[in-house]
Amino acid sequence: MLSSFLRKLSLGGKIRDGLLLDDKNVMGTAEDCVKPRSLCYELSLKDETELRESIFDILRTIKDPEKPQTLEQLDVVYEEGIEIKEATPGGVTVIRVIFNPTVPHCSLATLIGLCIRVKLERHLLAHFKLDIFIKEGTHVTEQEINKQVNDKERIAAAMENPNLREVVEKCIREEE
Repeated sequence: MLSSFLRKLSLGGKIRDGLLLDDKNVMGTAEDCVKPRSLCYELSLKDETELRESIFDILRTIKDPEKPQTLEQLDVVYEEGIEIKEATPGGVTVIRVIFNPTVPHCSLATLIGLCIRVKLERHLLAHFKLDIFIKEGTHVTEQEINKQVNDKERIAAAMENPNLREVVEKCIREEE
């Protein structure tokens, strides 16, 4: 069950609770990382560019639900679509991921957004807020999909469905 969109990761004292401590915008190195299913993403975060690259590395291997390619190979996710936004009034860093569905009527765009959210939530444990959106003008129902993939209750309900959870797990599983 997804309990929160905000996670916590201790990064050697440079980042605490999602706050980027301003030392010439240097963020520090990750001492801890998550090891889901024996996979470890050691995040070495020097600046926002490196954070963006690390996020892209996490997303690039998600498989398309219908095709044998990854989202990177299909240009659904791309490094320029990852933005580190200004922190919230509470000091939580906002990560925005914009993805580009393969066709304007892609019936699996919501599922792709769900896969992006689940994989990032499992790998980024810092106190980040995730905003996931379809690239503007690239899908006929983009507003509805954006609302769904950013709604905590809808995400939790979707992941409680065993069939949907199985599809998500298959898409985000790392090849060994």
